[in-house]
Amino acid sequence: MKLNKQGLADRKKWEDAGYALPEFDREKVMAATRENPFWLHFGAGNIFRAFQANLVQNLINKGVLKRGLVVAEGFDYEIIERMNRPHDDYTLLVTLKSDGKVDKTVIGSVVESLILDSENEKEYERLKEIFRKDSLQIVSFTITEKGYSLVNGKGEVLPAVAQDFEKGPEKPVSYIGKVVSLLYTRYQAGEKPVAMVSMDNCSHNGDKLYAAVNEFAEKWAEKGLVHKGFPAYVNAKDKVSFPWSMIDKITPRPDESVEAILKADGIEELDPVITSKNTYVAPFVNAEECEYLIIEDAFPNGRPDLKKGGVIFTERGTVDKVEKMKVCTCLNPLHTALAVFGCLLGYKKISDELKDAELTGLIEAIGYREGLPVVVNPGILDPKEFIDTVLKVRFPNPFMPDTPQRIATDTSQKLAIRFGETIKAYQASLTLDVKDLKCIPLVFAGWLRYLMGVDDEGNPFELSPDPLKDTVCAYIAGLKLQEGQDVEAAVKPLLQMKQIFGVDLYEAGLADTVCGYLKEMTAGTGAVRATLKRTNKNLQA
Repeated sequence: MKLNKQGLADRKKWEDAGYALPEFDREKVMAATRENPFWLHFGAGNIFRAFQANLVQNLINKGVLKRGLVVAEGFDYEIIERMNRPHDDYTLLVTLKSDGKVDKTVIGSVVESLILDSENEKEYERLKEIFRKDSLQIVSFTITEKGYSLVNGKGEVLPAVAQDFEKGPEKPVSYIGKVVSLLYTRYQAGEKPVAMVSMDNCSHNGDKLYAAVNEFAEKWAEKGLVHKGFPAYVNAKDKVSFPWSMIDKITPRPDESVEAILKADGIEELDPVITSKNTYVAPFVNAEECEYLIIEDAFPNGRPDLKKGGVIFTERGTVDKVEKMKVCTCLNPLHTALAVFGCLLGYKKISDELKDAELTGLIEAIGYREGLPVVVNPGILDPKEFIDTVLKVRFPNPFMPDTPQRIATDTSQKLAIRFGETIKAYQASLTLDVKDLKCIPLVFAGWLRYLMGVDDEGNPFELSPDPLKDTVCAYIAGLKLQEGQDVEAAVKPLLQMKQIFGVDLYEAGLADTVCGYLKEMTAGTGAVRATLKRTNKNLQA
């Protein structure tokens, strides 16, 4: 059994092995999509393959949609070359349920995959052709929050972006430069409408995409590299929209235990690929069953009826409330806390951390005690029920092979949103006192302790990737696992960095608390566990 067109010709063999297959004429869907594409997605990673691709497949199966998805990859071309195309754009989705059941689905809704490379004339011309099509309604993105940044960690314009600013839309080299070049193609084709929809897991994601696109449009127009009307097109909401969205589905790195299940079924050629850019990708994705996608209903060229697939369309204010509920209080902060302390305590699975009384006590306090008081109920999802599901179903799922090391990636980019917004809400409140926050400062101190790259038993470990790793680690470099050291002298400049914590922790009145925890946790081996125990005891008092 091989995952490609030829291998799937014997449907009965797959169905007998328990696989759900596409229930449509893929060649017919492929032809219709090529002629009139409606949805182009940038970012061929696991979240897209497990969520958006599955969503569209379900709707094609139901007859709601007649066309499939086109995916383009602009960061790591090898994903397309070494994974999508050898498997004829098919993916295996393995849904790992908390009750131990496993759903296995062959996803065939992606019917074309492209490389976002302006030097590759064939690929780039096809992308231009898609952007010229009247039928194109949605251009969506899962390129990570970093993908929208035009500057590095020091605020300096990235070299590729600087080059594109000067040379214009002909052959851009930066990711966003290429996207804006394609959007300019749509402008030239008659100012055709389209929704540019960020589906990345970051606050006000549509604004981040808009800011990057608009800066390119204005720079190019100022230099006479594009028609002077292009910025107005980008800013005309009836032409180009940048809706906000909230997406939520845990899709860990493809796991060996899942691969073993598939191999036992007789599926061949499942070996993962590690690309030259260190992307780990396999013919299958493993994911949890829970998923949410809420999008601001702003689609100037119309949209398909994705509601029938579970997507919730609403107005911007509600998306904002849902996004803040999830990202700032009810899920992401809890995940980050588990990531930081999981690395320090030697855990390899998030689900195992939910068996740890101190860690569950910590995240329950962050969610229920410190987070819920500042959550605005969005109406379409109940915040307490959301946290209940996270803590009782999602995180404890023993069949989800998610790791604290994966979640700890880019933590410097996450703290401001995941915790800083709650601090700001306390500062603005007439009834809440920011100094009552005990667990959020503990996570900050835990992250600083994590940056030492030494676990609670004194063993070194590798820090997860982070764009500010060198910058922040420089402040921690002199700290050791010993009592009596002046931790505040080392970390004071770091605690004042609003871009990391969302606030100046001195101005917020939390720096002393953070330093106190850090001093405790650097006192020696076992100090992290001892600090968690003491904090938990105080919370229960």
